[in-house]
Amino acid sequence: MNIILLGPPGAGKGTQARKLVEDRDMIQLSTGDMLREARTSGTEMGKVVADVMDSGKLVTDEIVIGLIREKLEGDKKGGFIFDGFPRTLAQADALEDLLADCGETLDAVIELRVRDEALVARIVGRSTCGNCGEVYHDETKPIPADGKCTVCGGTEFKRRADDNEDSLKTRLMEYYKQTSPLLGYYHAKKKLKRVDGLAEMAVVEASIKAIMDN
Repeated sequence: MNIILLGPPGAGKGTQARKLVEDRDMIQLSTGDMLREARTSGTEMGKVVADVMDSGKLVTDEIVIGLIREKLEGDKKGGFIFDGFPRTLAQADALEDLLADCGETLDAVIELRVRDEALVARIVGRSTCGNCGEVYHDETKPIPADGKCTVCGGTEFKRRADDNEDSLKTRLMEYYKQTSPLLGYYHAKKKLKRVDGLAEMAVVEASIKAIMDN
């Protein structure tokens, strides 16, 4: 299956994507991860990405689509999870054309719905394991007392510099301006499914599983 996970920053897309990778052998296509991987790959596309990023310019949609094409033409495993792409209607059109060109289909677009005020509480105080990406929170899921990640045993934890209330409001505004139109786009295509992103993590996981199984 191929799915898109939609939702504002902090909605839990990364966490749920990792679950799908573990449970269904899917491949998570995160734009940021693909760009970092390409930059150090030494391939022709990687050299293009490195040149653009080193010059301080924005990576174009064409470059991102090119990176996704490389993934789609490789080992498909259990299917693909698009995380962080598309962000705009133009990108959604480009992705649809690319999938058709590669003989693939989009099975579902899953929106993780959350309230803004809940997002602020969830993100401020958030940390991630520097090794495996497991998410912790000062209040709801503190870093273990022994300082080791419960998943991989790593001891380095990171906080994003923009995980604060003011930065989050800016990021939310960008999301609503650019990405929220995708909800109507995919609703019209009868692809959109909604999940309560504020439910317990296991409940969210079960809701996504039910959508995919149906």
